[in-house]
Amino acid sequence: MAKVAIIGAGFAGHTAALYLGDALGKNHDITMINLHEHFHYIPSWVWVAVGRMPVEQTRFPLRPVYDKKNIRLLYGAAKEVHPDEQYVLVERKSDGKEERVEYDYLLIATGPKLNYEATEGLGPKHNYTQSICTAPHAVASSEAYLAQVARMKNGQKSTFVIGTGHATSTCQGAAFEYITNLHKDMVRRGVRDMAELRWLSNEQAVGDFGVRGVHAKYKGGIVSSEDFIKAAFKEYGIKWDVQKAVYKVDEDTIYWENFEGEYGEMKYDFAMLIPQFKGIALNYIGKDGEDVSGKVVNASNFVIVDGIYGLPHDKMINKSTSWPELYQNPNYDNIFAAGIAFAPPGSISKPHVTPNGTTIVAAPPRTGMVSGIIGRIVAMNIIDLIKKGRMTHSERMTEMAAACIASMGDSLWDGSAATIMIYPVVPDFKRYPNEHGRDMFVTHMEMGLGGAWMKRMIHTTFMYKLQGKFGWKMIPE
Repeated sequence: MAKVAIIGAGFAGHTAALYLGDALGKNHDITMINLHEHFHYIPSWVWVAVGRMPVEQTRFPLRPVYDKKNIRLLYGAAKEVHPDEQYVLVERKSDGKEERVEYDYLLIATGPKLNYEATEGLGPKHNYTQSICTAPHAVASSEAYLAQVARMKNGQKSTFVIGTGHATSTCQGAAFEYITNLHKDMVRRGVRDMAELRWLSNEQAVGDFGVRGVHAKYKGGIVSSEDFIKAAFKEYGIKWDVQKAVYKVDEDTIYWENFEGEYGEMKYDFAMLIPQFKGIALNYIGKDGEDVSGKVVNASNFVIVDGIYGLPHDKMINKSTSWPELYQNPNYDNIFAAGIAFAPPGSISKPHVTPNGTTIVAAPPRTGMVSGIIGRIVAMNIIDLIKKGRMTHSERMTEMAAACIASMGDSLWDGSAATIMIYPVVPDFKRYPNEHGRDMFVTHMEMGLGGAWMKRMIHTTFMYKLQGKFGWKMIPE
């Protein structure tokens, strides 16, 4: 009987658990170690954060799902991984006691550490800036936003700054979705004329999104995501500032450094800035008690997998095989990582170093659809190893398609959404020898009401799929 342990029930870990439970649960031991008793559907927190959806509608309890799949849910915090002796030490939430979870295969899918500490004053704990990166933060953002709405209804103008809060932040797409939803909600509440909306980002250009931007065919020509997003910003009266790294925040001012090494500041009444992401810190302990973390994770606590690390960016981005295909640790071949937990070989967008030595770059996104796909790939390979003794599945991000639907208001009658299909996520210039390294037939962008319907449909179908209900595997990741 094989033992499989998973740390983290986000998109990657939970997707993997469903496949593993479905294929192995009756005959093998599968344990999910998770800090929370619920699965959280993160993409819909943008609606929570403008007061348009109750947070309860974005989550469901994990235990009933796992009971059906013969998966044990251990509600607690993983503290130590002992890769030589093959066990995880977990602090149980129920009683604070430690429990040893043995494994033959381990999947680390912890999601990110929200590294607010990397930017002075950033984050909800300082009561300065807001976040939509956790459910409590999204609720708090809604409360802070509605307080600003009340001020505006009383005749006071407010400045909203939305974007990234560090030189190497990712998830610009979530921030973009939030600022457009703020616009639509303010229009609905009759206060849009009292608000100044500003976009502040570390991207090289508007619409870069950490993927070198997107380019698609349109009316016989090529349209860029920069043109696409700028058009939306102009229509909505949103001002934008890019090529800026936030390094400090106080109660009413955001301080930044730009590509030229110049320093400046921006006043705000309400700000939601995405922090830097790092890997969750665990202790990796060898058989003699020594620290073996260098064999498992990099300096940012992301799990080292079967990528090629240390290449200069220009060489890395032109070498598709630098990106991992199995998400398997090279030193411990029974340890895998998925979603944000795995270490990418570098950024997709080109890094920029300022005259002051600050590296500014949008970090590569590894969330949502990408996380789900990687979780499935890892799960299928663990199933292969248990049943066949060899792996038969692989998919690099240079082979992976991803769809992003960014809502611009949740209404199915006058809402809208930006729908972007990108293939592959990471350019492959050898396979697609154009200046963008992508399949220009598949890659596509459009904006309109249809996207709003699709966004709402995806919320419903994924909440269904991720509860492992009848036919769940027919709904793609």
